[in-house]
Amino acid sequence: MNRTARGACKIEILCESGLWKEPGTVKFVLRRGITQAASALSTPAFELAIVLTNDSAIRLLNRQWRGIDAPTNVLSFPAGNPGGSHIGDIALAYETIAREARMEGKPFAHHLAHLAVHGFLHLLGYDHQNDQDAGTMERLERGILRRLAIPDPYRLAPHRRRNPGAKPHKRLTR
Repeated sequence: MNRTARGACKIEILCESGLWKEPGTVKFVLRRGITQAASALSTPAFELAIVLTNDSAIRLLNRQWRGIDAPTNVLSFPAGNPGGSHIGDIALAYETIAREARMEGKPFAHHLAHLAVHGFLHLLGYDHQNDQDAGTMERLERGILRRLAIPDPYRLAPHRRRNPGAKPHKRLTR
């Protein structure tokens, strides 16, 4: 278990799958993405945990919390305690993230940073249940990723934008 404080954010990163190689690099990418997002949004002090897992484990979480029996790239679990410093947890699945990065021709680190930012925004209450909310969330992601010198993931992958056949995310609470 590794815990680091950067300014007002405390990010605990737990690696629960041996698929995640180069843990130092992965943790750097995740912390950098989250701290840039927090800075861009002037987020007050917070704590969160990130779990690095695999498709099998995230599939179980997705089935339990969203009723979808399939792996996904990222799941966010807001803490649901207004005023508390722990804002929630993020789970990331290696195989899905690696597959998507390959299919979209993106560096793995760029896709990982995008998903960390995406998951963090969900913890702060942002969502993409409708076109207006999705547009707001995408604008925030683009701005944060620009600060990280990461190309616009929506421009590079227009087929992933609001797929009409995709089931929208539900806010996950415990």
